[in-house]
Amino acid sequence: MKSPQRKLSRRGFLLAVGAGGASATVALVSKDGAQSSKSAVVTGESRGYRLTEHVQNYYRTTKV
Repeated sequence: MKSPQRKLSRRGFLLAVGAGGASATVALVSKDGAQSSKSAVVTGESRGYRLTEHVQNYYRTTKV
């Protein structure tokens, strides 16, 4: 049987890896969001809903 200390250190490692991955994801998402809003302000584009060809194609494929 394995010692409790080894089990705890493995558990701590896995928790650290999970927390690191989550924080990296948050950092990337917030970085992309900041850049998107800056470019929208500079170009004067709105970030609202737009009925593009891609969206129309999606609606066409979901009709029953």
